Amino acid sequence: MNVGYTGRFAPSPTGLLHAGSLVAALASWLDARAHSGQWLVRIEDVDTPRCVPGADRALLQQLASCGLVPDGPVLWQSQRHAAYQSALDTLVQKVWAYPCGCSRKDIESAFETTQAQPLPRHQAAVYPGTCRHGLNGKPARAWRLDVQAVQTALGLPALTHWNDRRLGPQQQSVCEAVGDFVLRRADGLWAYQLAVVVDDAAQGISHVVRGQDLADNTARQFILQRALGLPTPFYMHTPLVLGDNGEKLSKQNGALALDLQHPLVALNAAAHALGLPKLAEDTPVNQALLHWTALRANTLGATFTKAGVQLVNPFAAT
Repeated sequence: MNVGYTGRFAPSPTGLLHAGSLVAALASWLDARAHSGQWLVRIEDVDTPRCVPGADRALLQQLASCGLVPDGPVLWQSQRHAAYQSALDTLVQKVWAYPCGCSRKDIESAFETTQAQPLPRHQAAVYPGTCRHGLNGKPARAWRLDVQAVQTALGLPALTHWNDRRLGPQQQSVCEAVGDFVLRRADGLWAYQLAVVVDDAAQGISHVVRGQDLADNTARQFILQRALGLPTPFYMHTPLVLGDNGEKLSKQNGALALDLQHPLVALNAAAHALGLPKLAEDTPVNQALLHWTALRANTLGATFTKAGVQLVNPFAAT
């Protein structure tokens, strides 16, 4: 086993696996196996109001039925409060995090007063830094990272650059695109950005393979990793499975749970989305996984096509 490679799949238990989430799971599993590394699973259940009781265990059973079994203990974010609090305390002590009293409506109103166009649908307003230097009499609601303070203190450039293993060179100005982002929400729950950074480090994750819809989180996570003195993994974002409406297939837009009575049917569809060949329906699941792993291990650095679009092989060597 390659001890230098540790990957992970991190589903949210808001429902069962659907076609899109199985693609992400299979891609991350195969990438780990192609590099002779280990593969872990993390249940991202910090957003408790959206979690479905029992979905975490059902997800693990679904993965196991597809032969995707983690190489170590499963980590539940809902059991990690102390670790997240410690990270926030570190940032507060360095004066890199501050309380915010703004509601979403406050932020949107402030943003729209400075823009000629209304806020596009499904797009969050850039936080204008209203509470960066004090609450101005408002009660604290959330905690935010002072992005510019971190960049200045650590000598980080205003434009964050990184190289995605499939998408290639990427860049983002977090200050301009997002602003000071939330670390702990107004409802007291931990924000995704903080939890994922802390947990990737705790699990020793060296390579993150996830859906392309999460690509724009990478710059924020890079800055937060630097602020907390944590290592930065290699990132790769896989093609999305789209619904009939052209939007990402997800539980929010009605994606159906997978029927895994015959796991190879679902695995074949997921493999096809990654440019891998479909196998005969009577192929045992373990043999199918070995076959796909061998293909990727032997073609690292190659490209694959999907829907007529040339894409960099998501299993390219890092």
